[in-house]
Amino acid sequence: MKKLVAGGQAGDRSSLEELYLLHFDRIYSYLHMTVGNRHDAEDLTTQTFLKMLESIGKFRWGSAPFSAWLFRIAHNLAMDHFRAARRVQPEEEVPEPEAGEDTSAEFGALESLGRQSMLEMIDDLSPEQQQVLTLKFVFNFSNREAATILDKTEGAIKSLQHRALVSLQKQLSRRGDQ
Repeated sequence: MKKLVAGGQAGDRSSLEELYLLHFDRIYSYLHMTVGNRHDAEDLTTQTFLKMLESIGKFRWGSAPFSAWLFRIAHNLAMDHFRAARRVQPEEEVPEPEAGEDTSAEFGALESLGRQSMLEMIDDLSPEQQQVLTLKFVFNFSNREAATILDKTEGAIKSLQHRALVSLQKQLSRRGDQ
């Protein structure tokens, strides 16, 4: 990765293209999950990579990897998007993955209900808690990397994750008691 970043910083087109290809899917997925619709996610993904091109010369290897730096750009653009639009709720649902062919219709239906129920419970979390869970469990970032992306301390990330998981556990308990 260091070689690609150094090449990109030197203006090597093939290095920049490789960085784009390596990170496009994860950045788009993150933005789609964050803003809630395909159109805005596509626009913000494009803006993220344009910012990468403009700012790659400023990137320095230090406390976080290049991917965390790039996700930080995407996160900032998403927050700017929300401020500009003055909205917090996503406009459309993120499409659910289709059940595999080897599962029964009953299992697929139960699995879908479980996923929908979990998505509803996650929607009840604060936006910061949702972001931490997304970065940690969907994109597998470490606490340090998530802290860099969200401009928070590692302690704050651990606290947000803990509170989010406690909240989900309470919601599950309440549903189990019904």
